[in-house]
Amino acid sequence: MWVIKNKFAGLLLICLVAINVNAQTIGTSDVLSVQTVMEWVRTNHPVAKQANLLTERADAELTATRGAFDPTFNWEASKKTFDGKNYYQYTNPELQLPTASPITIKTGLENNRGVFVNPENSGKLSYLGVEVPLGNGLLIDKRRAALQQAKLMQTQSRQDRLAQLNDLLLDAYAAYWRWAGAWEINQLLLQFAGNASNRLRLVKINWQNGDRAVMDTIEANAQLQQILLFQSEAAMKLTNAGIELSYFLWEANEQPFRLPEYVRPDANEFRGIPASSPLEELLATAMNLNPEIRSAALKVNSMEIDKKLKFQSMLPYLSVKANILNTDYAIFKGWENNFISNNNRWGISFNMPLFLRQGRGDYKRAQIKLKESTLQLSAKRWQTENKIRYYYTEYSRLQDQLQLTDQVQNNFRQLLKNEELRFNQGESSLFLINSREIKWLESLQKQAELRVKFLTSAYQLQWATGTLR
Repeated sequence: MWVIKNKFAGLLLICLVAINVNAQTIGTSDVLSVQTVMEWVRTNHPVAKQANLLTERADAELTATRGAFDPTFNWEASKKTFDGKNYYQYTNPELQLPTASPITIKTGLENNRGVFVNPENSGKLSYLGVEVPLGNGLLIDKRRAALQQAKLMQTQSRQDRLAQLNDLLLDAYAAYWRWAGAWEINQLLLQFAGNASNRLRLVKINWQNGDRAVMDTIEANAQLQQILLFQSEAAMKLTNAGIELSYFLWEANEQPFRLPEYVRPDANEFRGIPASSPLEELLATAMNLNPEIRSAALKVNSMEIDKKLKFQSMLPYLSVKANILNTDYAIFKGWENNFISNNNRWGISFNMPLFLRQGRGDYKRAQIKLKESTLQLSAKRWQTENKIRYYYTEYSRLQDQLQLTDQVQNNFRQLLKNEELRFNQGESSLFLINSREIKWLESLQKQAELRVKFLTSAYQLQWATGTLR
């Protein structure tokens, strides 16, 4: 019985651990790759989810705008009875059918009766007619302009979402590489501290055997203490970099995730060389795909629609209404025998402000807004081109510097080895070894720092083109 209970407890513990691992995918491995971080950011980060809401809001706006073209059913009825007399009873159900064109179709019924009803309106009547604006509203009106702008806004919201995601991923990439660089430097200093500790132990043994002076032990101990001081500072920077990276890590249930201390970055990714396309290809990609440029271009299109709408306000309002009628509820009964010419109702409405000050003012404002949007688009294109050229230059120069630092640190390493060989032969001093070691350590630290800048610049170049997804 005791064995069964322990097996059950073990299975329960395994299940709980499995649930916790599923909840925290990063904790399943001690190596955290940059792509894993980016996938978490795209899926779970609040800013990424807010960006998704932009498209949902635009979809809702488009649906609401389409409502202006929904058929509407109207029912109007009134009745008056006084002193036992039916003064009047009006009933008028009507169906209006807006179209994508300026034409509005109307059909309805009239049933009017009573002692004091106007003979013109008395009886049963059915009608089918159209209303067409021939001046203001013929080419475009508010509802059609709103629909066109809502469609543009829907497309623009997707570009705005990509722009927000582009910015967010750049920040996440930069935080990851700073963390990876801090981890690399900390590991480097731990290794050097171990070497300094072994050297101090050997020097003490030689001193105890009478082969070394006491000053050599002090020299070795000072070197160890200096490296330990550097390592302590590096460990602090590593912890802070992990905290900074944790800002981008969120659970699927919108809970923040704290990066465990045992997790380390992918060393192969940190030492890799991300490829870059030629400059002209990057510029062409940015002009076609950069979400900020495309959003600015869509804004220009929206302002052009607004300009067309405001131009209509300077035209006179002229509307023509025409209806075919019948004396009963069958609209097309008696279509033959010149039905239309004998049974119809039509009218004209005309309205025109004499000074057109409101129309001219609205049109002028629309022209100014369009000009502002066009200038913003031109500025955004020029700004993007300059960013790409800047980061491309930085990327190329940092790549050259990395190759140079690799040669530099290799030279310092060879100098250190040669100095150690001379020291073992009694031709050098521990001071020179320590100096050579510090120079090698500084070159390795410089190389790690340059690698962080290089990797960051590679993704800044993608960010400038707008292709971080």
